Amino acid sequence: MKNEIQNLKVQTRRKKINQKKTDWNWIIRITILACMISFAFSFVSEFTIPNVHIIIGVLLVIVFILFGVLFDIIGVAVTAADEKPFHSMNARKVKGADLAVKMKKNADKVASFCNDVIGDICGVVSGSAGAMIALSISNMLSVDKFFITLLMTSIIAALTIGGKAIGKNYAINNGNLILFRFAKILSHFYKIKK
Repeated sequence: MKNEIQNLKVQTRRKKINQKKTDWNWIIRITILACMISFAFSFVSEFTIPNVHIIIGVLLVIVFILFGVLFDIIGVAVTAADEKPFHSMNARKVKGADLAVKMKKNADKVASFCNDVIGDICGVVSGSAGAMIALSISNMLSVDKFFITLLMTSIIAALTIGGKAIGKNYAINNGNLILFRFAKILSHFYKIKK
């Protein structure tokens, strides 16, 4: 037992030596980007939901939930994927393989963007949009706001958490395929500078 603990301590020290330094430029950029994306999503939510029919508002909330789940799947897939097959595909000039390699090499940043920025923003926006829908329903039906808001936020939380739980399992088991498909789609809009 002491030898195993000692080995873990040695491995931890080696990892600390090999760790990258904190990239403050990335942290500042991702914080600003998160603020801008959050503003845009919130603007869409705040501008459209009070002005549309309740059913369209509910559909918009479902879109935000699905968007958050999708990006959570991508973030997990990038961390779970294996880099080797993409090097092989890149050598054969398969479209998107070079971007998949770059994303895998920057898995921490890609996962942070997908899971934390997009995923969390979608969670917050869908929650606030759900609260607006709950208020509209309570006014329309003359029902207590407390119960409707509680019910709406519970349903949104359940759908988000359940969707992400299913998505994580799928992403871990299919990381390479998900990363390749996402990289292939992105390669139509983003070219790697060589």
